[in-house]
Amino acid sequence: MAVLSDPISDFLTRFKNASRAGNDQFLAPFSKVKAEIARILKEEGYIWNYEVDTSGKFPQLHVKTKFVDGTPALTDLKKVSKPGRRHYTGSQEIPRVLNGLGISIVSTSKGIMTGAQARRQKVGGELLAFVW
Repeated sequence: MAVLSDPISDFLTRFKNASRAGNDQFLAPFSKVKAEIARILKEEGYIWNYEVDTSGKFPQLHVKTKFVDGTPALTDLKKVSKPGRRHYTGSQEIPRVLNGLGISIVSTSKGIMTGAQARRQKVGGELLAFVW
């Protein structure tokens, strides 16, 4: 297994590629951050379910992508904060994605949450990605 410089970007790319290829599931190396992002994607209706598979040597995150009438629930996503260029924002500056049709994922001091949740709790943080 190769060493990844940006594991969150790798997870999101696997999700986007699986959705576009019509795959109903994909595997990604497990981490707590990726599990939290998967939880948000499930709550927002972009995936059906996710579970942690610990049967192998390394734990894997098993994600079931969501399709509605053969069309992926995910239209696209954009990674905002990258290893070479972190993007931090205050609670009032968290952008709305496509006027509320998408979500932003933010890593705050209170955990990883959507941009709407961060605005309600009045916490800012690192803007990880936009999903729509």
